[in-house]
Amino acid sequence: MSAVAKLRTMPSTISRRRLLAATGAVGLAGSSGCLDAIPGATESENAGRRLKLTLARGSETLRDSYVTDLEQSRPEWDEKAFAAALDGRTYTTRAKEPFFARDDPTYAKRDGTYYRLGSVVVGEKEATRPVLRLRTVGRPGELDSVPDHVAQSDLPEADQRAVTIAYKAARARGNAGGVPWGLVRRGGYVYPNEEAVGASRLLGDSGPSHVAYRDKIYAVETARETFHDRVYRAEVEPVAESPAEMEAVLRARFVGARFDRSDLSDEERSLLSEARGGEGYSETHPYSSAYRSVLKRLERRAYIDGNIRKDAFSEPDRPEFLRYGETYYEFRLRFLDGE
Repeated sequence: MSAVAKLRTMPSTISRRRLLAATGAVGLAGSSGCLDAIPGATESENAGRRLKLTLARGSETLRDSYVTDLEQSRPEWDEKAFAAALDGRTYTTRAKEPFFARDDPTYAKRDGTYYRLGSVVVGEKEATRPVLRLRTVGRPGELDSVPDHVAQSDLPEADQRAVTIAYKAARARGNAGGVPWGLVRRGGYVYPNEEAVGASRLLGDSGPSHVAYRDKIYAVETARETFHDRVYRAEVEPVAESPAEMEAVLRARFVGARFDRSDLSDEERSLLSEARGGEGYSETHPYSSAYRSVLKRLERRAYIDGNIRKDAFSEPDRPEFLRYGETYYEFRLRFLDGE
């Protein structure tokens, strides 16, 4: 019996919402209906707006980008979850999501078979964990009295990481700078496990009250707080038995428009060639017939007419890749205001 047939009865993974975000890029296109009927949209509002298309060449195959080697590039619990699922055993994790990937889902290959990897939430567990927060005191040379402190580099490795992350939250308080949410939690750093807690100097009753990091002194504040962790069950499902089958799965999942050079006009081919260059291709509204045709082929009709600025944000989960001949390209559209 093939691996696909053997595991056919395993529960399929419920897809997580794909996260699509790109700095400076507008959201992907809206619906392909009759957009010019939307109230408030006028030709004068769209006139002169410059839209830029850029194409970035992808890998030779989608498998190169989306099929993961769990043993080399993933946390150790992913390999354990994969092995358990292949053996027909249930594998759960607490707080840590198995097979997490921004380009959800994750795929892996084992013994010639390709698998779709994912997880579902099956419960929650309550836990109490220490949280480290830092409060800025100031630079030693600017203080009337420098409190006793320890250098971040003299702390155990677990505390060094905690200070580095809690510092990012302290630095951002009252400022316009960003914070790496995900690393920073609850305004500081959450110690993840008992091993890290046991190795810490900062969390002890006699731990240092201040720490020096990046030429500043910070007051150490710790608290034990309650968390409600998600419990995840890993799920593995076979999807393909050959590289060609897997490539077809990935094309269906991630690739939208397909361009055949012979179907394009000279103007469209020239436009796409320029879009593949480092500067991309742009036009002001109203667009040329060639640009309009390319946007329609990309199913990005919301950029053509109607309330362009509004409608171009209205449909977030769309493929970002196109196939031009035998080559994959990631494409991006953005407005160049004021240019």
